[in-house]
Amino acid sequence: MTHFVLASSPVRGRSLILHVEDNKAQSEALKIILERGGCAVLQASTAEEALQLCRETPVSLVLADHMLSGSGGVELAEHIKALKPAIPVVLYSGSPPEKMDYVDAYLHKGEPVHHLLELLRDLINRSWE
Repeated sequence: MTHFVLASSPVRGRSLILHVEDNKAQSEALKIILERGGCAVLQASTAEEALQLCRETPVSLVLADHMLSGSGGVELAEHIKALKPAIPVVLYSGSPPEKMDYVDAYLHKGEPVHHLLELLRDLINRSWE
């Protein structure tokens, strides 16, 4: 298994990822993957909760389900960019969004874990440059 340690952040030397997913099983599985990849993880199950966490916490990146209930991922990305434009927003799903406004990257849920971790690492590193 490839182990990535992402660039450091204010949280115990690890990147702080805000993961937004309304499916609890998927949320827990991805949290484990991200933590094994060297990230600290905050979880939100709604767009409202995610926005509140973005206001209160210095997150390094937002990883959100594109098909999030209530508010889709693109709409959530727009609100996050209005609050903190430098935070990268990555959407993932089984199908890509029709538009990518305010979204920094899209990743298919079927992509290998190492692709996910590489993408997150690269986006975080670029946002800190």
